[in-house]
Amino acid sequence: QVQLVESGGGLVQAGESLRLSCAASGRSFRFSAMGWFRQAPGKEREFVATIGASGARTAYADSVKGRFTISSDNDKNTVYLQMNSLKPEDTVVYYCGFAVGGYLSTRLGSYEYWGQGTQVTVSS
Repeated sequence: QVQLVESGGGLVQAGESLRLSCAASGRSFRFSAMGWFRQAPGKEREFVATIGASGARTAYADSVKGRFTISSDNDKNTVYLQMNSLKPEDTVVYYCGFAVGGYLSTRLGSYEYWGQGTQVTVSS
């Protein structure tokens, strides 16, 4: 069983930055891809960013490319999402996912475990 705990969300103004963290326990993600998704009320969870098991490859949604950066620290079993130049439309709950396999994936179904989510609110 894997437990994921996200942190780092909060309220910021447009243009500011936040760094989300996702700490995994119960299993190392050294051989698993990790991902960040986000979900607005009443909408489907959507892909934000993913990082492969090796940490060498990453992928981003077009809406965050150039502003967000995903990274991982295998020693700390933690994945991060650095969010810069935040916009009001980035206001949603962000979730960390632990994938079944090691290759990065944008698909929701590739992720076996999820954290409880962390709220990000960007004011204009």
